[in-house]
Amino acid sequence: MIKGTFTRNQAGLISEFTLTGHAEAGPYGSDIVCAAVSALAISTINSLDALAGVIPNVETNDDEGGYLQVALKEDNSMTQEQMNISQILLEHLLLGLQSIEIDYLDFIEVQTNSKS
Repeated sequence: MIKGTFTRNQAGLISEFTLTGHAEAGPYGSDIVCAAVSALAISTINSLDALAGVIPNVETNDDEGGYLQVALKEDNSMTQEQMNISQILLEHLLLGLQSIEIDYLDFIEVQTNSKS
């Protein structure tokens, strides 16, 4: 199962997301859940750079069952416009994953947490 976790900061903005695991909804190369989640995540990372001019911290580890963590830098280096665009992209990712979750409950779980 893929587990997606989105973390919101004290202002309610998404500051990071983590995707772990594998959907195992079909044979390797034919898993539409995995393909959809991967496409959404990769396009979000690429769009953060291309559209917002933001390069997030990205960690991956395929060896341990699939792992992707993406975090916005918290050093106040982003302009308000960059933050606004980043939030639109991250909220779009969250909505996309939640839509997949509705149809494929056995293969993906999405949750949001708040940072203290």
